[in-house]
Order: sequence, then structure tokens, then C-alpha cells
Amino acid sequence: MSAKRDYYEILGISRNATKEEIRRAYRRLARQYHPDVNKSPEAEERFKEINEAYEVLSDDEKRAMYDRFGHAGPQAGFGFGSGVGIDLGDLFEEFFGFGRRTWAQRRGPMRGGDIKVALTISFEEAVRGTVKEIEVSRLELCPECGGSGAAVGSSPVRCGRCGGTGEVRMARQSIFGQVIISDTCPACRGEGEVVQTPCRRCRGERRVRVKRRLEVTVPPGVDDGMRIRLTGEGEHGLHGGPPGNLYVDVRVLPHEYFRRQGNDILLDVEINVAQAALGDEIEIITVDGPTTLNIPPGTQTGHVFRLRGKGVPHVRNPEVRGDQLVTVFVAVPTNLTPEQRRLFQELARTLGKEVIPQRQKGLFDRLRDALNL
Repeated sequence: MSAKRDYYEILGISRNATKEEIRRAYRRLARQYHPDVNKSPEAEERFKEINEAYEVLSDDEKRAMYDRFGHAGPQAGFGFGSGVGIDLGDLFEEFFGFGRRTWAQRRGPMRGGDIKVALTISFEEAVRGTVKEIEVSRLELCPECGGSGAAVGSSPVRCGRCGGTGEVRMARQSIFGQVIISDTCPACRGEGEVVQTPCRRCRGERRVRVKRRLEVTVPPGVDDGMRIRLTGEGEHGLHGGPPGNLYVDVRVLPHEYFRRQGNDILLDVEINVAQAALGDEIEIITVDGPTTLNIPPGTQTGHVFRLRGKGVPHVRNPEVRGDQLVTVFVAVPTNLTPEQRRLFQELARTLGKEVIPQRQKGLFDRLRDALNL
């Protein structure tokens, strides 16, 4: 039989370690080697060794005896596995987040669940803002029993199986010695009380599903994919817990002519060669209605005109709006009448046939074009 390892070595601490250092070392190693988490063949034996070391070093009297007599001291009457009860419910709660904490949380105030719904609006509604009515289905406290789950004239009673604690504890013998296992009471499902005469409407479930119609205020400037929160409009909580929230996911339908780029609105328009060459005043659409756009003589295809303040309002500051960017495309006619063809032929004779190579634009030129200077 191999000699026992030093307890301080097992926990990886110095011999003058404080209680807090011992506790931290134990927590870290227990997480790493717990058999429910670590499936390696040696994990179970290692976990047992860690617990044995912690049981001795965390107790001042046992630690003093161990420091004085070594392993012979603790083995005199309180070695690991000698019948001392270890509550695995506490261990699981401490390290893995389940166990006794579960039933305690069930008995305390429970926040209601959140609800998510989708809302589809038009491009114009997203720009200007709107108020929409939506229908939601949510759990609300039963109006007949007030959320107690018991029939009118009765009330829940303390669970006889767990005595109102919401948990049952059982002693088991294991390789670690005697262990105490805590579990949710199956009779009351951790509530600590049972309903003997259930409410006829909710059947003891405390809540019923109800359809509600609610108004949603969509702010100006909302974009596709944005989410609106209605605080407290989710499902009702239990045991006095607050309600959840309602989240509205906004979907904006595409527009026939407009496109959105941030807070700017993009619009493409076509003009004919005469308008481009001679200039013109044309009427274009905006989200605020039609407006006049001045086309200067010699306008080239791809030129962008900026209409300031005709874009989308900022969601957080609706007084500030983006711009509308109008890109002009010169349409070359394809089906000319005889008279139009004659006139173009005359124009062609005056313009000549010389082809002029285009000079490559430098950085300054491209920047100037981008800023429409």
C-alpha cells in the first residue's frame, strides 16, 4: 500500500496557508476533479483525496493534530470516510449551481418570462414614426384565485412530506462515507405547500394564458432589425415577482424607390440627354412630398445631388435628420423617331468624332468629386 500524500501537497498550498487560501484551493480542485464533471479514471480517487485533505486542514483542531503527528493524528478519530456526514446538496450548490438553491429560488419571488413579437412597418412609417396595435399571448395571474392556485374559499397548505421546506434529504452510504443528498420535494415540487382543492380556472397552475392587444409607439428613424422594449408587459411573475418585458422586433418593408444608408435616403433618377446637356428643373419625390431639383447644364451621369435635412431622423434625437442623396443617370434613347434621328445626326456633325482619352484622376480630384465640390 503506497504512503499517503501530504495534505498540504494535495491542495497545493504552503504549511502556513490561511483558512481562506485553503478554501480557495479546495474549491478550485473540487471543481476540477468532481466525478460528475471529470470522467477520467483517476478523478474519483483524486476527489476523495482532496476532500480528505480539506476535512482535516479546514478544522483548526484536526489541522493542529496533523501538523504535530502527521496522518496518525487525524486517523485517531475523525478521518475521511469514518462516518462523518457530508451534504452533497451543499457541495453541488456551492460548485455547480444546482441543489438546494433550486428549491429556495422556486419559493421566492419569480420574475415573469419575457415575450418577443415581430412588427412589420412601411418605409415611410419607419421614417416618420407611428403607433401600432399588436396582439400578444401571455401568462397572467389567475383572476379567480389571485395566483394562489387554490379554489375560492380555500388556500394552499404546508406540504406534509417536506414540512414546508421544499426539499427532502436522504442519507446514503457511498465510497466517500455517509452522504446527505438534498433534492426537490416531489410532492410540492419545491414550493413548500400543496393545493388540495385546485382553482377551477387555472387548475392549480396559478396563471392562465390571456390574449391582450397593446399599443406600440414606434419612434421616428427606427431601422430594420431594431428592437423596442415595453417594460413590464411580459408574463406575470409568481410569488410576488415582477413581470417580464415585451420585446418588439421591427421589420421595415423595402420601398419601391428609396434606399436607406444610415440616416441618409438614396434615390436614383433618370434624365434625358437634352436635360443633361442644357440643364432643367425636375420634380422628384422625397419622404416629405415632391420637391424641385435644379439640373445644371452639362450634368454627367452618376452625379449626386444632396438635399440636406430630407433624410431619416436620428432615433435618439428626432430633430436631427440625415440627407437625401439623388444620383442622376443620363438615359440614352434607343427608339428614335425619324425627326429625332435627323436632329441627332445634325448635332453629331457639329460635335465631331474625336475621341479624347480621359486623364486618370488623382486623390485630390476623387476627393473633390466625392464631396461634390
